[in-house]
Amino acid sequence: MKIDEEIRLGVIKSLPEAKEIKNKELRERVYDAWAISLASNGYKRLEDMPPKGVWDVPPLKSGTQADHFRGVTRLCIAIAKELKDNFADFDVDMDELIAGALCHDLGKPFEFNPSNLERWKADPRKTGLPLTRHSVYGLHIALTAGLPETVAHICVNHSREGEFVKRSLACEIVRHADHAWWWILRSAGLQEEE
Repeated sequence: MKIDEEIRLGVIKSLPEAKEIKNKELRERVYDAWAISLASNGYKRLEDMPPKGVWDVPPLKSGTQADHFRGVTRLCIAIAKELKDNFADFDVDMDELIAGALCHDLGKPFEFNPSNLERWKADPRKTGLPLTRHSVYGLHIALTAGLPETVAHICVNHSREGEFVKRSLACEIVRHADHAWWWILRSAGLQEEE
């Protein structure tokens, strides 16, 4: 698949935490995956998507999806560091964790795509509403972009879909950081009212 270089450059600018991924090929695939997902769904930048967890909840009062991806990534790094500092046997691949945190919502451009939502809302009996959740579409994008299965696993299993599998350690960390990020902001009154 051809990568839109302008969109890819925007992803690089929006996700500076990706520079902490030591494996250059993995880092480049993170950028490619986001460029594919955005371009395939009519978005130019991560910041263009509504700042919310899923399509049918109120958005944040301020902030962007890029803030979410970056915040979850930093929380994951902090959790892993804390556990590594306190448990000699705690071992998680930091490149995998950072890539998974940055990519966990790769499918949101599909789930938030206004054309998709309009079509799905027109007759949910035919298409469902949404057709599929962002986590499932994220798996598709991750594999299409050549991300490793370990990162694709995080994309699809950080949400409810993961209740049916044994999650990897990195996926558990991303899952808890992701949920904490949204729930704490909601509790702080930083999400619009329903």
